[in-house]
Amino acid sequence: MRAATLSAVRGGRSASWDRDAPAARVAISIIVPAKNEERSLPELIARLFDVLRPRREPFEVIVVNDGSTDGSLAVLRSLADTHPELHIIDLARNYGQTAAMMAGLDHARGDVIVPIDADLQNDPADIPRLLDKLNEGYDVVSGWRKVRKDAAIRRNLPSAVANKAISWLSGVHLHDYGCSLKAYRRSVIGPVRLYGEMHRFVPIYAAWYGARITEIPVNHSPRLHGASNYGLERVAKVILDLMVVRFLDRWLGKPIYIFGGFGLLWFAVAILSASYMFYLKLFDNVSMILTPLPILAAMSFMMGVMSMLIGLVAEIVVRTYFESQGKSIYHARELINLDGGPSYQRA
Repeated sequence: MRAATLSAVRGGRSASWDRDAPAARVAISIIVPAKNEERSLPELIARLFDVLRPRREPFEVIVVNDGSTDGSLAVLRSLADTHPELHIIDLARNYGQTAAMMAGLDHARGDVIVPIDADLQNDPADIPRLLDKLNEGYDVVSGWRKVRKDAAIRRNLPSAVANKAISWLSGVHLHDYGCSLKAYRRSVIGPVRLYGEMHRFVPIYAAWYGARITEIPVNHSPRLHGASNYGLERVAKVILDLMVVRFLDRWLGKPIYIFGGFGLLWFAVAILSASYMFYLKLFDNVSMILTPLPILAAMSFMMGVMSMLIGLVAEIVVRTYFESQGKSIYHARELINLDGGPSYQRA
């Protein structure tokens, strides 16, 4: 039995929650990754509860303390005393926003999951609008910071370029992948596992499960407290993670296509190099050792063989991945007049 711990629930104590034990489902789970946000957290929690309590739906707010070095954890423990719906996950160290988001998803019980930043730049008052749009039949509603209050060159320009690139490469067209404020149905986010800096790509993962995705403009405020944890170095991380997402999207089920494709390309280079080498020898009387063509042909042939072998090994790994975990190569949205519910296995 796998257990997970929600830390600091009452008066600084720890409460253990067994994920496999029966638990009351809630309608809405709010996930808040937080690092060094002690001055923002009291106002954020107050505004979240002001928005959620009038809806008369069971909800929970899960704050993930991602290795804060200030007084964030003490603030959260104090808030938990007066807010029974507030749950706290205190990570052992700073793992980054993606890992903090994953921790929140692992513990969330809501039918709808809404991530939000802890720095008060996202407006909790936008959450009802996201939920209302979700009720129109969508599975994912993404916030769009149409008027951003960040540095134009250092933050907004790289973000705009990244959003264009992600939309083009993924086929999921959104204006603002970087906006944390989104609403997801559990059915399309439940199977998602996040690594690296991939929290911004969750709508793409959801699209793999056939999710209906839309976006709405949301409010955005300038940061009032502290400093942003993001810098220009995240651009490189986004590019590399996007390559992984693209690979998983196109070739996870058949990796031999990409590795074998490169193998065939290398074989073609080897054949062309060898052909030109023999042409020079036979018709121009040029010695083979006077050109780099023999080495190019041999290296290209070896690269082709290596690519093919890697593709075959990847095929074995993929089959082990699916079969050992009982995963399916497809995802059914709904089963009618069949035993069992919808399958949420990764397609």
